[in-house]
Amino acid sequence: MSTNRIRLWDLPTRLFHWSLVLCIVASFISGQLGGNMIVWHGRIGLFIVGLITFRLVWGFIGSTYARFAQFFPSPAKLKAYLRGEWRGVGHNPLGAFSVFGLIGLIGLQVATGLCSNDDIAFVGPLYDLIDKSLSNSLSAIHELVSNVLIALVVMHIGAVIFHGRVKKDDLVKPMLTGHKEVSEGESARGGGLIAFVFAVIVACGVTYTASGIWVDQPPPPAATPSW
Repeated sequence: MSTNRIRLWDLPTRLFHWSLVLCIVASFISGQLGGNMIVWHGRIGLFIVGLITFRLVWGFIGSTYARFAQFFPSPAKLKAYLRGEWRGVGHNPLGAFSVFGLIGLIGLQVATGLCSNDDIAFVGPLYDLIDKSLSNSLSAIHELVSNVLIALVVMHIGAVIFHGRVKKDDLVKPMLTGHKEVSEGESARGGGLIAFVFAVIVACGVTYTASGIWVDQPPPPAATPSW
């Protein structure tokens, strides 16, 4: 069967993917170590806010196979895939569920982290906008979601290995090079410089808002007279 080489994943999608991988690993390590590393845990969380925001925008204005509409797992696509009749390019229907699940869970994780506290010294950048009881609830959700997220990441890695070893479909190489050999399909289009700049601007704006820099800080406690 003849094949042709197509442009599958654009550069912004690949940069997002591998940046997110590094950030997830770094956030897990910093969260487990605690102590002074919890400050970096918060900073990494803000960077992830920017990454997820960028991907959400890019899912609408990016190139062909990066757009959510292209790989949304409709019942018809899922049924065809389970029957072995799906012949699409990019994320398959089951892989699409994994993508949406990861984006949703990571989004929830960083959103709860923004208002969380550890009852010691660390509070999220938006902690002052809510009361302590709500922050405690969000902190509990943050910890719970982290366990679910780890499980989903392990499943995602397992699926990638399965496709490479069993189905002989290398999913890693296209995410590194951007290209793939396919029997049918066209190269990705769209997602140019203007779209990229717009997505970055939106991501920066949301990250700034999440940073809490704009929140009025409470005044320092009055000094107790030495006498």
